Amino acid sequence: MTRAKSAGALVAFMWFAYFLNYCDRQAVFSMFPSLKADLTMSDQQLGLVGAVFLWVYAIGCPISGYLGDRFSKRLLVVLSLVVWSVVTIGTGLVASGAMLLTMRAAMGVSESLYMSSAIALTASAYPAARRSRAVSLLMTGQIAGTVVGSWFGGWMADRGQWRGAFFILGAVGVLYALPYFAFLRRVEEPRADKAATTAGLTFTALIRSRTFLLLCLVFPVFVFGIWLLYGWFPVFLHDKFHLNQADAAFNATVFLQTATFVGVISGGIIADALCHRTKAARFWLLVTGLTLAAPCIHALGNSDSMLITRFAATGFGLFSGLFIANIFPAAFDVVPAAARASAVGLLNLCGGIMSGFATLFGGMWKQTLGIDRLLSITAVAYLAVAATLILGILGLFIRDHQTHNPTP
Repeated sequence: MTRAKSAGALVAFMWFAYFLNYCDRQAVFSMFPSLKADLTMSDQQLGLVGAVFLWVYAIGCPISGYLGDRFSKRLLVVLSLVVWSVVTIGTGLVASGAMLLTMRAAMGVSESLYMSSAIALTASAYPAARRSRAVSLLMTGQIAGTVVGSWFGGWMADRGQWRGAFFILGAVGVLYALPYFAFLRRVEEPRADKAATTAGLTFTALIRSRTFLLLCLVFPVFVFGIWLLYGWFPVFLHDKFHLNQADAAFNATVFLQTATFVGVISGGIIADALCHRTKAARFWLLVTGLTLAAPCIHALGNSDSMLITRFAATGFGLFSGLFIANIFPAAFDVVPAAARASAVGLLNLCGGIMSGFATLFGGMWKQTLGIDRLLSITAVAYLAVAATLILGILGLFIRDHQTHNPTP
């Protein structure tokens, strides 16, 4: 198998595992009405379903990044798949809200092992000129998993079989681990990614990159909006337009995620093409994505018809896709190659903590402030961090890029 074919097969295997990752984590959000009734949970407790997962996931990400830069990424991603799939099966056995929160925390631990190593391993298989496209292809697994997991969870819940949804999703993951491990055993991990052997060296390199630290500020604001939609948009549509759980989940995901798919793929291709003209191309696409997504996320919460809501979801998905495709490759432009997994882990720590507050605040303020106003506030925050990022590109990027100049 040629190197190009091997790299393509790697992305394909990683993609399906990432797809399952998001199916398993997202199915629960489209079941909220059923969980509220069957497990007697309040809106605030339902908000904690997302918050607990994301907070534990966030804490685990830098640890998994540290492990990924020092041990076998191949082993970590397979181990993560097996454990989160078993936890998904266990979620179908819960008998109370407290048990559900415990299983979500366990899922946070198990899924945190995956992303840092998966992205770093994928990026290392491609030269810098093709890195955004490779990572963007991997990220589409998140998009497909969100749609399928949300729809499937809502569809099963409408039939009184929400437990069965977890059993089926978990079983698929356990079975997939066999061919996944068999393939990854033949994948060679680049020597450069194993070069970092001390935690102090990696942490110091990341902290010294002020552009990377800026991304650690910008990324949490972006994912706050994403997870507010992931956690509460199906319920928002269910209540506002009187849809059943399956239809609400479908409308909350399919337009948003289909457009995100297009945005992610386009963002990767555009970034790799523009990098020949300016090294900061990926950062400028982050700014573009934030700026154009802001009015769309405001419209999502303030539209009076499903038609306009679908248009707004499509616009938000398209422009947020530009950001999703380039956030991690942009970080790789300003950190050492040997610290890539750690960089992903630290970004996910910052993003995961804020994401947890998004789902929690949605539950706490659903009846008072309202999801619509939370989305409008998020739109303003998007514009603010976009302006901050512009200042960072002009004042910080060149020095950090030249200092680290990651190898292809």
